[in-house]
Amino acid sequence: MWPNYVTPERLDHFINEALKEDVGSGDHSTLSTIDEHITKKAQLIIKEDCILAGVELANYIFKKVDDKLNISTFKKDGDLVKKGEIAFFVEGSARSILLSERLVLNCMQRMSGIATYTNYLNSFLKNTSCKLLDTRKTTPNFRLCEKWAVVIGGGINHRFGLYDMIMLKDNHIDYAGGIKNAVLNAKDYLIKNKLAIKIEVETRTINEVKEAIEANVDRIMLDNMAVDVMKEAVKIINKSCEIEASGGINENNIEAIAQTGIDFISIGALTHSAKNIDLSLKAFS
Repeated sequence: MWPNYVTPERLDHFINEALKEDVGSGDHSTLSTIDEHITKKAQLIIKEDCILAGVELANYIFKKVDDKLNISTFKKDGDLVKKGEIAFFVEGSARSILLSERLVLNCMQRMSGIATYTNYLNSFLKNTSCKLLDTRKTTPNFRLCEKWAVVIGGGINHRFGLYDMIMLKDNHIDYAGGIKNAVLNAKDYLIKNKLAIKIEVETRTINEVKEAIEANVDRIMLDNMAVDVMKEAVKIINKSCEIEASGGINENNIEAIAQTGIDFISIGALTHSAKNIDLSLKAFS
């Protein structure tokens, strides 16, 4: 099942723009060497162990380029796959396969890297009730695929964009003259515009945590706090709202942070620092 933000309209727009960028006036390498009537096969070879992601997207891309292409899949999104395994075959127009190749690989390599890293960090949370979130630290015009990959890897999407949650970060708070003013302004804005979205406040100190509690927000973010300070904040909040931790979290401290009693951990590195997975689309008879 696709996340609700993965719609045919968004996929079509993404694929059309990506192909326009890549193809330009024409795939002259293919047009000059491959007859339009030739049909061939290719297989997606996995070159390193990973959590596979982007299979459904690859199917969509192939069919968008040429609805006569036939795809036989052997692995699905979220599968733990091993080096040397085959994810799928594609058969049909050689020109169409070559036209699709780079876009399919670019998407799948990036998405599989994100899904693999998400799955790895999630493994540190298995003995806690804490959930792993992504952030908006994504590649412009590729957020759709990157956040989709986080879900495939077992993570949860934070807000998709600026429009589906109010997050009052340090600059908002400083510009507005403090947490109290920022939250009052935000609540007034929601009422005037008849919006029903949550308000989250980023806090940097225990005093700011107390201010956020008094402002009655939906979620408090503990930003770049030491573990002992987080424990104190959790006690003070006392389940009055959701708690998220963010900033400087990695494989070395994620488990200890999750055990403080927070609800969520958000990590930008899921999407901005994951290593691409090596995949290859190769012709075969």
